[in-house]
Amino acid sequence: MLQRIHHAAIICSDYGPSKHFYTEVLGLKVIAENYREARNSWKLDLGLPDGSQVELFSFPGAPPRPSYPEAQGLRHLAFVVDDVPACKARLESQGVAVEPVRVDEYTGRRFTFFSDPDGLPLELYEAD
Repeated sequence: MLQRIHHAAIICSDYGPSKHFYTEVLGLKVIAENYREARNSWKLDLGLPDGSQVELFSFPGAPPRPSYPEAQGLRHLAFVVDDVPACKARLESQGVAVEPVRVDEYTGRRFTFFSDPDGLPLELYEAD
């Protein structure tokens, strides 16, 4: 029935810095950008090389995330990369705080966490 994840949707508190972070810092490709006047809201569709997408929304007055990182619901969003330490260094060179690289005790794969401008936990994960 299910084939793959098409997109993950993120609501940001400040559209400009979040758009910059996801497009310039993380390098996601802009597919479409629409301002929805009736909602006073932006919707930015961002693409990854495999065709999966991230939707970035802005909604005035959206409540903050209740806790970090163990709130009910989505815990974090993980992105596959070829080299976690290299990506970590690239993010840090742009002023992004990144946790130390760890090794998954079950898979032996390297990973690390960092946050978007609203504190949403994001992960870099080495996979085949």
